[in-house]
Amino acid sequence: MEAVLHGIILAFGLILPLGVQNVFIFSQGATQPNLVRALPATVTAALCDTLMILLAILGLSAIVMQFEWLRVGLMGAGVIFLIYMGFAIWRSEPPAAGTGAPLPACQQIIFALSVSLLNPHAIVDIVGVIGTNALKYIGTDLALFTTACIAVSVIWFFGLMLSGSIMKRLDGTGRLMRIFNKFSALFIWGTAIYLFAGLV
Repeated sequence: MEAVLHGIILAFGLILPLGVQNVFIFSQGATQPNLVRALPATVTAALCDTLMILLAILGLSAIVMQFEWLRVGLMGAGVIFLIYMGFAIWRSEPPAAGTGAPLPACQQIIFALSVSLLNPHAIVDIVGVIGTNALKYIGTDLALFTTACIAVSVIWFFGLMLSGSIMKRLDGTGRLMRIFNKFSALFIWGTAIYLFAGLV
């Protein structure tokens, strides 16, 4: 029971703060015509977090973080993807506005992959926090700890998608979503600038 509670509290504490990944999943729930159409982004983000958690607990990611060229490459690719995604979200219009179109499944997957796997801060959090905390467990306790972390991540992303969909229903004119899209784009560009500053 200790391992389960530890995993839940730890994972929730890491995933709760506002981040590019959370903003993107919420926006897809709000801009897609229905929840099924928002699944590509949500499922991709959940699978990416699951993969990173497993790698962190297995210790493989700790080896990856030792290579400076890989860290720089991830950050550079992350900056490019974030700038592109910011422009795409800035130009997007909610369906209620009568213009524009929701992101297709392919773009959703690409963006979800970029904000998940090309986000150095998420990688450091998962490796440095979840990976190190997992060291205190072995056997069944380790399996329970891992399952709890993954479950929190998956439930959180689907909850964000649902919250975005609810917001869309409450915002019949699309005005709030247009404002949210602009805010999201600015936030994403700000993250890109922060990552770029880390490179130089």
